[in-house]
This record gives sequence, C-alpha cells and structure tokens, in this order.
Amino acid sequence: MNPPKTDARRRHDPEIRGFASDNYAGAHPEVLAALALANGGHQIAYGEDDYTGHLQQVIRGHFGASAEAFPVFNGTGANVTALQALTDRWGAVICAESAHINVDEGGAPERMGGLKLLTVPTPDGKLTPELIDRQAYGWDDEHRAMPQVVSITQNTELGTVYTPDEVRAICEHAHAHGMKVHLDGARIANAAASLDVPMRAFTNAVGVDVLSFGGTKNGALFGEAVVVLNQDAVSHMKHLRKLSMQLASKMRFVSVQLEALLAKDLWLRNARHANEMAQRLAEGVRAVHGVEILHPVQANAVFARLPHDVSERLQKRYRFYFWDEAAGDVRWMCAFDTTEDDVDGFVAALKEEMAR
Repeated sequence: MNPPKTDARRRHDPEIRGFASDNYAGAHPEVLAALALANGGHQIAYGEDDYTGHLQQVIRGHFGASAEAFPVFNGTGANVTALQALTDRWGAVICAESAHINVDEGGAPERMGGLKLLTVPTPDGKLTPELIDRQAYGWDDEHRAMPQVVSITQNTELGTVYTPDEVRAICEHAHAHGMKVHLDGARIANAAASLDVPMRAFTNAVGVDVLSFGGTKNGALFGEAVVVLNQDAVSHMKHLRKLSMQLASKMRFVSVQLEALLAKDLWLRNARHANEMAQRLAEGVRAVHGVEILHPVQANAVFARLPHDVSERLQKRYRFYFWDEAAGDVRWMCAFDTTEDDVDGFVAALKEEMAR
C-alpha cells in the first residue's frame, strides 16, 4: 500500500491570537531568517559549530567575561540540568510554592534530577531572606534533604518582578548559609524590560550563580540555555547536559536563535512590546465593573478574578487558562506578536460577556 500523500500548507489562521501563553506565539521573523542563514553545508555537531562558538561571545557581552552558555532544548531541561549541576545527590532546592519547577514541570526536578524541592508559600511569587529561612536549616541532619540551592524566577509565575536589590539580598543570604542561587529566567527579557536595566543587573552583578535563559517565550522557535555565571558553583555541566538528554546534535540551530535575540536588541524589543500590551490589557480590564486584577502587572501577564461562567463563555472566543478555577482566577498572557487590536478586541468581548 502506498503511503498517504500529504501537502505542506497552512492549517491555521495566523490572524487569530489568544491570551493563553506566550508559548502560543510563533517565531519572530528575524529568528527565522537567522535559522535560514545557519542552514546549508556541514557544521560540526554537538556544539563545536561556529554559531555556538560565537554565542559565547554574545552571552559574555550580557553576563560578563566568565559566563558560559550551554544551549538546551527547553526550559524544563534547562532547570533540571542547572539544578543537578548545583546539588549533591542528597541536596535540596528552596523555591517558592508557585515556582514553575514545583508546579509545572511534571515532577521532573525530583524524578529526573533526583533532588528534593523545599517549597515556601509567598504572597506574590517572590522569595525573601526571611521566607528562605523557613526551609534553610538542618544541614547536619541526615534525616532531611540538605538545602543547597535557592531557586528564584524572574519574572515570577505571578507576573511580579524582583528588583536588583531584592536579588542581591537573596544571594547574600543564601551564600552566607553556604547555598548557591539559581535563577529561572524563562521570561528574563520581560523582567529586564520592566526594570529598564541590563539583565546582568539582577544576575551576575548581584551574585546569581547559574541562570536558565529563556528564548522560546521571547520569539525563538525552540531552545533555551543554561548560563553558568559562577564557574566555581557547578560541576560537570557538559556531562550533565548529555545525561539529561539536552545535548542537541545540530546545536547550531539552537545557538543561532539565541544569537539572533541577543546580538542586538531583538530580545528587548520583543519583551517591551509584550509588556506594553499587558499594560494596555490591564488598563482596559480595570474599567470593567466586576473584574478584579489580582497582582501588580509588571511584565507580560495579567491575573484577574471574574465570574466563572463569564470566563467559560469568553474562552470560546479567546484562548486563556484558569489559574485557580475554584476561585475564578485566570491568567492572560501577552506575547511579542500581540497587537493593540488583539487587546482591544479582547476587552470589548470581556465587557460584552460581563454585561450578559
């Protein structure tokens, strides 16, 4: 029997956008153009290609002369690989209860990374030295997993942003206890755009040891990187990347995307636009009676509470997710390709459904 014939054609309406996730967005045209430039001919596999080599220079321009990037496939892979490099087999990681590594990675840090997460409830997704101390104890107790790492997310899962001084205080506190600091930067560009500071201002400049650098949510097709900022803090990163199934054979196609974002200002343009659309959305929502915005809108996320039946009807018109369905809490995300018309159309639809 002959295999079925297929044809490559567009199977979606590119004019339709929702507010479910910045992962829903496609790749930025400049990233796609960079991928085309990297194609053709042969390049050495597994990271010895020219594009991965040049990416190191670009990364050092942002994060200092000692920074080293290890491109990986995805954010969970970046986090699991980074945390393994920072912990011993008996080690534990302190994180916010709402952290992505705890809530949205299917148990991968614990099941695949073999480490223990020690979570702390937070009102706004942000850790503080005082909150860290709720889990920072028992280093000599063989009955308890040893706290070795503090992991923070910038910006947080609740859309809030750490200031450089807040990250510095966490790093100083963690280091004073002999712990290291990991920063999950899935949306690091949005945080930098919000703060209007370079990314190094709240990473290597204030004591972060290892960074998971996010590209996908900022316009890449796929690919992130573990960025080692403190070489003394990690052990055998390249071996752990392979062991964690995150070593790409054709790594040039991951590296060139990150280069396209970082070599100039595409990362910042994309993040600023997404943040601006979130602000526009928040302003429109505030004018709708009966809708409550739950957290400060500091990046590209808007968290709101509204009647459950309204959300269900609205979801038939625009994609978005419940954050806490029992409470009626929802999350609306903006991306680099969200337009003013998208936002205004959504707000108009929200008003219509609230009036029903």
